[in-house]
Amino acid sequence: MARPRGRSSSRRGCSTRRPGWRRSAARDSRRARRSRCRVTTPDPRRSVLRAVDLLPTGTLGLRFRKLRALLSGLGIAIGIASIVAVLGVTRSSESHLLTRIDQLGTNMLTIVNGQDQSGTEAELPTGTAPMVRQVPHVRAVAPTAQITTADVYRNDHIAAGQTGGRAVRACDTTLLTTLDGGLLTGRFLDPGPYPVTVLGYDAATTLGVTRAGADQRVWLGHHWFTVIGILDPFPLAPEIDRSALVSFAAATRLLGYNGHPSRVYLRADKDHIRDVAGLLAATANPPDPSLVTVSRPSDALTARLAVKENGNSLILGLGAVALLVGAIGIANVMVISVLERRTEIGLRRALGATREHVAAQFLTEALVLAALGGAAGVAIGAGVTAGMAYFRGWAPLIPSQALWGGMLVAIAAGAVAGLYPALRAAYVPPVDALRTS
Repeated sequence: MARPRGRSSSRRGCSTRRPGWRRSAARDSRRARRSRCRVTTPDPRRSVLRAVDLLPTGTLGLRFRKLRALLSGLGIAIGIASIVAVLGVTRSSESHLLTRIDQLGTNMLTIVNGQDQSGTEAELPTGTAPMVRQVPHVRAVAPTAQITTADVYRNDHIAAGQTGGRAVRACDTTLLTTLDGGLLTGRFLDPGPYPVTVLGYDAATTLGVTRAGADQRVWLGHHWFTVIGILDPFPLAPEIDRSALVSFAAATRLLGYNGHPSRVYLRADKDHIRDVAGLLAATANPPDPSLVTVSRPSDALTARLAVKENGNSLILGLGAVALLVGAIGIANVMVISVLERRTEIGLRRALGATREHVAAQFLTEALVLAALGGAAGVAIGAGVTAGMAYFRGWAPLIPSQALWGGMLVAIAAGAVAGLYPALRAAYVPPVDALRTS
């Protein structure tokens, strides 16, 4: 009997088989082997340094070598303290001076008719003060005259010529209101021809006069003058601070005053200062306006402040040098730390730490050291500024840029200083490090 086509005559297997069954079986076998390998062979994982462990690991060197860390951070602290202190003291002084200028007013002008060969103020025409009062927008005028034929001494036993830079000036009652000044003690001059004087602040200091009264006398122009008052300092008129003031009548009767002023102070409207200044020279000396000098004292103080700021750049430069020295000190300490801790580095690498982990450890150490030094420097600089302001009577003022800028500069210096040691530590061969231990 004939067998049906398509059926296998084998007795061991299935009677029907798909085409390519051998290739399919081989694939299944390979998949099974790969599956068994994945199950039995563990996948090695890279070493992991958690962020929470980076700070304790990175500060090991600082915690076990405290003296070295202190000396290294001291360089950064000195540099940052210098920068913060200079900026703080400069800003406090500038603020105090500008406040003082605002209080005294920037609308004061002075008229001086040049100087002679001896440096004394030359004379102005006798009608200068009345003519200046007629100039539009002039609010107050105060004429003064330097009496070159008289000097002031503490007593009549002082040798002639030892004036200590003091001068004698004649003035009237308008001076105090025009300068917007005040009296430290006593009262101001009367218009009468009495032998009384009011001392400027510096003049009273050099003469040793500390109070006004009938028992306080000075030898002035070969006459005894009673001190009836002492003025407060005049930042906008330092020549008044160095003078002994007498009335015009007393100067005429006792000191030979001829009626010519030598310096005139005036106040003008703030919105018309330039217009008034342009008219004063021709008004004060019509025959020859070129001999008259018109100045604005507040401009001189502002210029002096600018010169002081330029001088402070030198101290800032010294602070930058100190900061550079501190950064070099940190780099030196970190390099030495790498050399001393080669065994530690090799052991960590042998246990699976990567180069990135070792580099992060030493870079963190440098950054922490610089940050601590920067924080100490900012605190020291702020303390110096506060102390200086307290003794000078200023309001302490530290720019915010100096505070956060100082910290940023310190951290940046630490990062640059610790970069090379960190890279050097990362490339220490583990086998060589363990062998040399």
